[in-house]
Amino acid sequence: MEGDCLSCMKYLMFVFNFFIFLGGTCLLGVGIWVMVDPTGFREVVAANPLLFTGAYVLLAMGGLLFLLGFLGCCGAVRENKCLLLFFFLFILIIFLAELSVAVLAFIFRENLTREFFTKELTKHYQGDNDTDVFSATWNSVMVTFGCCGVNGPEDFKFASIYQMLARDREEVPEACCRREPQGRKGVLLNREECVSGRSLFINTQGCYAVILNTFETYVYLAGALAIGVLAIELSVMIFAMCLFRGIQ
Repeated sequence: MEGDCLSCMKYLMFVFNFFIFLGGTCLLGVGIWVMVDPTGFREVVAANPLLFTGAYVLLAMGGLLFLLGFLGCCGAVRENKCLLLFFFLFILIIFLAELSVAVLAFIFRENLTREFFTKELTKHYQGDNDTDVFSATWNSVMVTFGCCGVNGPEDFKFASIYQMLARDREEVPEACCRREPQGRKGVLLNREECVSGRSLFINTQGCYAVILNTFETYVYLAGALAIGVLAIELSVMIFAMCLFRGIQ
């Protein structure tokens, strides 16, 4: 009976580690996808130290989970006590690190509100000044997603630095203008009419709503995946210790 329980525990641990292996592969894939700049995200990430660090943390966590899932599968199949102990300690460290990240994300959640982005845009945006990282990042976002400002084109009426530089020559920056096709390689429909305030040639939707609608489903999926990964890791730690104690 004891041998049957040990065998069952071994295969359960193998299955759970296989899911960790798949989770690590997904995280690694997402991290690589962000860093290779598919739609201008590299510029956005590079401009924000928090996002820049987060992208590399995602890569590191994905690679580590990928490796640990593989080692855990090997340790379970071969019933190697040293490998299982090594695996348990590292999976515990990852578990605690993920909990820390979740706590930090909750603490700094106010930095992702509409009001925060509106305040930052109206305070720091400088128009088509590509030497300013903040402005260049916003221009990249607006062109990529076909949006204008945080809430809409009206945000630029309150952007003090932009208004001073534009001197009433431009109601909105060129990045707000519609393109065909919409994207960094698209051709402006009519720049003069757009920057003068003609709504027909302006992307009138705010970036906050556009990006939120674009990624809302993925955020919920990521949250569900994170909860699932934490539950799997906790289960695997329990299985690893039981298997470790059961091996002669």
